[in-house]
Amino acid sequence: MLLCHGPETNACLTQPQLAALNKLYSGAKTSTGEQVFPGYSPGGEADPAGWPLWVSGPAPGQGWIFIFATQYFKNMVFNNPDWDFRTFDVDRDTRSADNKNAQDLNATDPDLSRFKARGGKLILYHGWSDAAIAPAAPIRYYQALQKKMGAAQAGEFVRLFMVPGMQHCAGGAGPDSFGQQGVAAGDARHDINAALEQWVERGEAPAEIITAKRREDGSVIRTRPLCAYPAVAQYKGSGSTDAAENFTCRVP
Repeated sequence: MLLCHGPETNACLTQPQLAALNKLYSGAKTSTGEQVFPGYSPGGEADPAGWPLWVSGPAPGQGWIFIFATQYFKNMVFNNPDWDFRTFDVDRDTRSADNKNAQDLNATDPDLSRFKARGGKLILYHGWSDAAIAPAAPIRYYQALQKKMGAAQAGEFVRLFMVPGMQHCAGGAGPDSFGQQGVAAGDARHDINAALEQWVERGEAPAEIITAKRREDGSVIRTRPLCAYPAVAQYKGSGSTDAAENFTCRVP
């Protein structure tokens, strides 16, 4: 439906544009088909804080992802300010990046046994509309952690909350305010930092956290429960769809 069947307009995409879009959704892969990093999730592409900022940018070469990626390879991998991104080879250059920086930058080790042994608690959260870091990335890490340590053990110290409609860290169409922007300053039911504090100090693990969509003056537009993955918020069938109490967390 997105393919132009006549002259190119802002209402359709050309075949090369569609091919590029499919690559963004499918994620980077090696020549053998191994996924280097997952692709973006559909939704939120038109949000000003999403693809127009991170992916497409206001003009070619001005998207933040392009700027971050090219400057990273120029300055942190190849130490060559004249490096041309058109020469990028996903097999060779990903390997070069890992050899140079993985030990310092990659946060992919699923073995958190020492962290757990010290009494550590970890809460992960991520927006489903994030245009900076693919939403599937934390899910993939969480599942790798469960596989490495066992689901029961992982459940003792790790929770993942996926936030519908939220862009990178905050923003987007969905409710995006749940205390993630600073130190604990509220109750554990509405503040993710307070929930972490309560888990560490009282042993009470969070099953859900209430998030809100707010106007510029701070007043609340709507609320939703964030559910510990893999549970999602489901409407009970009655009451306002803008009120969190009319939703329940269930595993699909």
